[in-house]
Amino acid sequence: MTSGDEPIGRRVARWRVRRRMTQQMLADRLGRSKSWMDKVERGVRALDRYPVIQEIAEVLRVDPLVLLGEDRTPPSAGAGPPDGMDGIRAALARYDREPGRPVRATEIERHVAHAWLTYQHAHYPQVVRLLPELLDAAQGVRAEAPELLVQAYRITSSVLVKFGEADLGWLAADRAVAVAGGDPVLAGVATVSVGQALRCLGRHRLALAATVAAARRVTPGSETVHGALLIQAALAAAGCGDIRRIGELTARAADIAARVGAGDDPYRTSFGPVAVELARVVAAVESGDAGEAVHRHEQAIRREGWRWLPAEYRAAYLVDVARAYLQIGDLRGAGRVLVEADGVAPAEVRCRPPARTVIAELARGHPAPAGVARLATLVGLTR
Repeated sequence: MTSGDEPIGRRVARWRVRRRMTQQMLADRLGRSKSWMDKVERGVRALDRYPVIQEIAEVLRVDPLVLLGEDRTPPSAGAGPPDGMDGIRAALARYDREPGRPVRATEIERHVAHAWLTYQHAHYPQVVRLLPELLDAAQGVRAEAPELLVQAYRITSSVLVKFGEADLGWLAADRAVAVAGGDPVLAGVATVSVGQALRCLGRHRLALAATVAAARRVTPGSETVHGALLIQAALAAAGCGDIRRIGELTARAADIAARVGAGDDPYRTSFGPVAVELARVVAAVESGDAGEAVHRHEQAIRREGWRWLPAEYRAAYLVDVARAYLQIGDLRGAGRVLVEADGVAPAEVRCRPPARTVIAELARGHPAPAGVARLATLVGLTR
């Protein structure tokens, strides 16, 4: 068996032994139980979330790609994180804005709207180039239009989380909360981003506490923000393994979604009845019930409104569903969904680490599902 064919759990075990660590030692450093570690190494528990793989690799002092069994061949153009991430980091590190030409809030509003649309169409290289200047410009109208800076920080946080910079994503989201001040709706929409960043970091209990608290403070009439917070709380509960809480939170979100009018989404949360159903699917994936996730998925995508969701939202969701098919051993289904995601938003599949992980697992199939071999070549996972 070649290293590429070897199960990921076995590679983890091999590197653990090489680092002279017991299962208990590795589990302690990861904040997990020895039982969890044992199941991962034996392949009983799927290791298919890139942030977790990254965390294990850091403790074992190896590149995550080593654990994935991938050759370090250069990816093709368009694969991997987009250029320009350093510019975003530099923008977040600037505390004193240099004076420039005066800008009007209406002008910044147009730029923010453009950045949102670019992000929602999954044109990540373009939005990465836009963000440093947008953050600086939005600072200039902070006093008169704080909501524009909140939105700029939200887009920044979303991009950073997507490309494995969840710590910085949390920082950007936290700044959005600070800018929101005492406005419960603005603070609520900023906390949606806080929840996303914390979940990506594996801080599910913190994400749950933050989003539930923010949902309580949201004023009546802000249904989309309230509902988006409940969805984030439900996904955090899934990360905690709290099945009862998932049901309670998604039921509350569904009640709110039933009252939301079509096109009523001033804060670009994408909240609505379909979003609630998709959250139930992802929650099932996160809590380990892949069979339930697949069943719900096949019902959810038939619902009216699925096609109206942003391309970024649909493609990211489909990558999660591909993980569910992979967990139940349906490689063909996983490949079909992944190829569908690539058709919706290629950058979501070809640029992001979680999708790369799924592609790597599927590409080891003999033969690989239709379309997956092509994706593996495009992102540099095969020679």
